[in-house]
Amino acid sequence: MKKTNPMLLIDFYKAVHSDMLPEKIEKSVSYFTPRMSRVKMWDEVVMFGLQAFIKTYLIEYFNEEFFDKPVEEVVGEYERILNAALGKNAFSSSKIKKLHNLGYLPIEIKALSEGTKVPMHVPMFEISNTHSDFAWLPQALESLISAEMWHPMLSATVGVTYRNIVNKYYELSVDDNVPRERALGDFSFRGQECLQSAVKSSAGWCLSFLNTATVPVITFLEEMYNCDCTKEPVALGAVSTEHSVMCSNYAVDGDEITLLKRLLTEVYPDTSFSAVLDSYDYWNVIDNVIPVLKKEILAHNGCMLMRGDSGDCVEVVTKTVFKLWNIFGGTVNSKGYKVLDPHVKAIYGDSITVQRCEEIYKILVENGFACNNVSLGVGSFSMQCIEEEGILKPFTRDTFSSCIKATYCEVDGKPIPIFKNPKDGGFKKSQKGLCFVYMNSNGSITFKDGYTGEDIPKDNNLLETVFINGKIVKEQSLSEIRDRLWNNKD
Repeated sequence: MKKTNPMLLIDFYKAVHSDMLPEKIEKSVSYFTPRMSRVKMWDEVVMFGLQAFIKTYLIEYFNEEFFDKPVEEVVGEYERILNAALGKNAFSSSKIKKLHNLGYLPIEIKALSEGTKVPMHVPMFEISNTHSDFAWLPQALESLISAEMWHPMLSATVGVTYRNIVNKYYELSVDDNVPRERALGDFSFRGQECLQSAVKSSAGWCLSFLNTATVPVITFLEEMYNCDCTKEPVALGAVSTEHSVMCSNYAVDGDEITLLKRLLTEVYPDTSFSAVLDSYDYWNVIDNVIPVLKKEILAHNGCMLMRGDSGDCVEVVTKTVFKLWNIFGGTVNSKGYKVLDPHVKAIYGDSITVQRCEEIYKILVENGFACNNVSLGVGSFSMQCIEEEGILKPFTRDTFSSCIKATYCEVDGKPIPIFKNPKDGGFKKSQKGLCFVYMNSNGSITFKDGYTGEDIPKDNNLLETVFINGKIVKEQSLSEIRDRLWNNKD
């Protein structure tokens, strides 16, 4: 897709609002806020993705597709599109020329630190203009910001949900020195809306876990969040077969044992790998083929993960653990739970919803098995939808009713708090005036609104400037964000 003039990355009505604003307006301030949760188990959303948005759009995209291009080209494209779609008398393009002549984006963004768990109604970031001629600009960016921001936040919140389940059951049944970051993996790439959605979603997931099948998330996180996969764990993949491998070898060999033996002894003698075993008859492989390969498996310098990919995933993965124990045995850990011989493990690559994850762990624990006997995968369904009380709830911007609303302006030097409060709107009521976001005495984040400039507290405001006048001024690394999310660091 051809890159578009960034001032055209709007809903059509954004092109005309500059002519509707009060005369002599000099400043406009808006806040991005999760107004409500449509998922009962969630009352917080993870702040994530703003730094990537700033780097991608407010810096790189605006520079390459707006400021670095001739003004005639920029204004000409703007007029060509809007003349055809709105009509010549419906809009003004002089503001676009004036912005181009300014040479930078006169915007300031103040935000909560990424990795912060943000309660409903609390502003996550503030956006305002820094030049009095461009009070129309903050809200003109609303559509783009909204479209880009809600998805990584939701996937980060999904990751936290699964990590909380892992923490609960690992605390109960798994030795403390066993890492929890590899308990589950993201297998959603092929089921996401597009490449960009897959990468941003996996980035949110990687705040809580390392395992992902989405390779390009590594370069995304390195570029956007100051990390290096050669020096720190950014994201980790796994060696695995797929059905094309299993079926083509079966067609040549006439059996499944030949390939599995070759993988164990020739292809991956020193590497752990998973093998999908249900191309024809999963339980036949577990009951009759794996015992024949016991010698090779125990001599293998790695772990072979037995992967089911059909049937009832809860039954398949737990029953596999029980059968592997009967074949290979294992040990009992410090918490009194059985751990399989390190050469074998059970894995299920996707289909693991929140409910199924907890059910699998619960069955293992009830039968005396540690939860690290299984490796689980989360597919595109669980990254984009959740089942709650028998109702499927797809994830959209409206999952948290995330929005950007203007709450303050200055007209001819006069500060004016503004707000919306629909009579029948309920959650659509906005803040009023400037907002002060702070940590209260019990450690939770809250806010006060109604401020008008100089009266807003100068200290302890959690909204800190991260971008101003075309430059990013506060950067956060992936490791800092992970620490904040899981160690409650400020």
